[in-house]
Amino acid sequence: MWNAYLDGQSGLLHSSTGTGKTLAAWMGPLIESLAESRRKPGRSSRRAATEPLRVLWITPLRALAADTANALQRPLDDLEIDWTLETRTGDTSSSVRARQRRRLPTALITTPESLSLLLTRADAREQFASLRTVIVDEWHELLSTKRGVQTELALARLRRWSPPLRVWGLSATLGNLDEALRTLQGSRVIEGDDSANKVIAAPTSKRFRVDTLIPATIERFPWAGHMGLRQLESVASELDSCRSALVFTNTRFQAEQWYQALLQARPHWAGEIALHHGSLDQQTRGWVEDGLRQGTVRCVVCTSSLDLGVDFSPVERVLQVGSPKGVARLLQRAGRSGHQPGAVSRVSCVPTHAFELIEFAAARDAIEAGKIERRRPVENPIDVLVQHAATIALGSGFDADDLLDEVRTTHSFRSLHEDDWEWVLDFVTRGGEALRAYPDYHRVQFDGEKYRLLDKRLARQHRMSIGTIVADAALTVRYLKGPRLGTVEESFISRLQPGDHFTFAGRSLELVKVHDMEVLVRRSKRVGGRIPRWMGGRMPLSTELARAVRGKLEEALHGEFRGPEMQAVRPLLELQTRWSRLPAADELLIERITTREGHHLFIYPFAGRLVHEGLAPLLAWRMSRLAPITFAMSVNDYGLELLSSQPAPFEQALDCGLLSTDSLADDIAASLNAAEMGKRQFREIARIAGLVFEGYPGSRKSTRQLQASTGLLYDVFSNYDPGNLLLRQARVEVLERQLEHRRIHATLDRLQQSRLVLSEPSRPTPLAFPLLVDRLRERLSSEKLADRVKRLQQSLEKAAGR
Repeated sequence: MWNAYLDGQSGLLHSSTGTGKTLAAWMGPLIESLAESRRKPGRSSRRAATEPLRVLWITPLRALAADTANALQRPLDDLEIDWTLETRTGDTSSSVRARQRRRLPTALITTPESLSLLLTRADAREQFASLRTVIVDEWHELLSTKRGVQTELALARLRRWSPPLRVWGLSATLGNLDEALRTLQGSRVIEGDDSANKVIAAPTSKRFRVDTLIPATIERFPWAGHMGLRQLESVASELDSCRSALVFTNTRFQAEQWYQALLQARPHWAGEIALHHGSLDQQTRGWVEDGLRQGTVRCVVCTSSLDLGVDFSPVERVLQVGSPKGVARLLQRAGRSGHQPGAVSRVSCVPTHAFELIEFAAARDAIEAGKIERRRPVENPIDVLVQHAATIALGSGFDADDLLDEVRTTHSFRSLHEDDWEWVLDFVTRGGEALRAYPDYHRVQFDGEKYRLLDKRLARQHRMSIGTIVADAALTVRYLKGPRLGTVEESFISRLQPGDHFTFAGRSLELVKVHDMEVLVRRSKRVGGRIPRWMGGRMPLSTELARAVRGKLEEALHGEFRGPEMQAVRPLLELQTRWSRLPAADELLIERITTREGHHLFIYPFAGRLVHEGLAPLLAWRMSRLAPITFAMSVNDYGLELLSSQPAPFEQALDCGLLSTDSLADDIAASLNAAEMGKRQFREIARIAGLVFEGYPGSRKSTRQLQASTGLLYDVFSNYDPGNLLLRQARVEVLERQLEHRRIHATLDRLQQSRLVLSEPSRPTPLAFPLLVDRLRERLSSEKLADRVKRLQQSLEKAAGR
């Protein structure tokens, strides 16, 4: 890596977590600086200390910036290189920002959003004039998001100012290295620039050990989350025997729940066990991270907030609660232990559902076979381009033809049509066809030479809105007389009344009042209470892990149960075989069952929840065209259920193209309330494109207000500007991001080539049972659901015993 850098090359470095990527990227610029110092022996330390910006280090998480700064500072000190090294993120103090406005440090660690903010400066080109290299850390995390496109556009601007600029991406878990390289380097790779084509991959893979805490008993009729905290004592016992550990959960709700449970199981751990997730206050997270480094914290219950980059060498063990849903995610988390070259990274998996045992075994097989998920780049997001055009107009301004050429050097916009670019220009200058009468949408003006954003109020609003991360409105949780604890989503707080109790940041709290976007609380002595749930917590089974699960089921079909996990679920799978069938990897299992509820059709594509959420209404709609019929539906990662009062015309629908990919997008739109889904997706697009302003600090608009505003704009565009590119983008994103249209298409292709196995068991099978429970969950409270499920299990177990 050092040699490639010194040769002037750009590229991508791919290596497992804990193998030294940070030093591999950092030492090239330092070696170059040392060589220059030797050639200029008269250069003084004072002059070196004021050296302008040379290295830009982009990190996907501002929480990583401080840790990265510590890792980069050590070589500077040891080699006595008098560079200034600073961070610039949303957490940077106003005094440091003021200093950086005057002069940037020699090396700057920042995020994509903060980099875009720097580009709004009128003197940005001068500030970046000495920049020699950009390091994009954890590129796999940015690659498949709009933040990745934001990074591409910023890099295109920096390359325009300095064509020899060296750009390196760092990644640990990627299955499509060539595509990742092309996306990072843009047209330099497309045009065959050999200096930007370098991929450096580790010659040997890091050693991983994946094991599972097997429950004492396995229910033959499981349902999602049925194990709950049943594994609590096993987890606590594992933690008893190690000095430091991370307990990963998939959601912040789960992290809060397990933290409380572990503290109750081991009260003497108070002060030695901590909680870490993205909604906690930055100071709290920093205290936890320092405690890990110093060895004063023995266990941290966390989410993906500790997935990336942070080097905690003291961590001995990693535990994963629930299925990771992806091979790359499990590898990333496993790599938090043994985080040094040559060490074995161990992760112990904790099932919350009996079928997750199969997923753990499948993930281990996929790791051994080197099967890691692809990260697909985002193509042509017009909302990000609109925001970027306003950013450049606010900075140095732009010539329309020059900026079009520059934008086309990115992978995302390499095929941007000139008509689309003209639409973007019209939209930022006049608001497009429908908004020309409203001055607030005339953000950019042509001054005879360049397009510029000159209005001070609109400029301030744009700077505050830069970025592509959109979520439910976040409210700050603060003690009535005391410090800030973190943030919760508005949708959670809106269901509480003053005096209600809830658990957050590991504390029992009582809601006092909500005032100026702040949730004011006091400590509560009451144990328990609601735990906040955050949107986006459901992770679907990835393509690679779903493929590996189908492989494990085929092995079981042939009587092969390799590994302790498969042995543990053997009674469950053997009962499934006895009552129905286990599908082979090239088979599609369909179960038809009649109960007092009606006629159930269970279909098992094993393609992941999001795919099944699109498939279920699609198949129901296609069958309903043959006969008037109404379906109730449920889905999970393994399959879907369609329940009707009369038998579904399944065989007839198969003959009429039930699994066909013809007119797929139109049929999906017809089978769903696509217009309403498009409205919700449009809220995100409108915010990124600057159509709505979320408000100034202390007077932020509520989610309901934003939805009302964007819903009105959606209707206006639909009626008066049907060719609006942001409307088109909303429809595309509903298909691709919410319903995974591409994966639905690939799944239907696979199912058409599969052998159909139709089974008609007399009662719900182990595979069908969790789908039944998921449908009941929508109608019953948790207490009533548990009672109902228990009765169903007892009835089925009685039948299984006969």
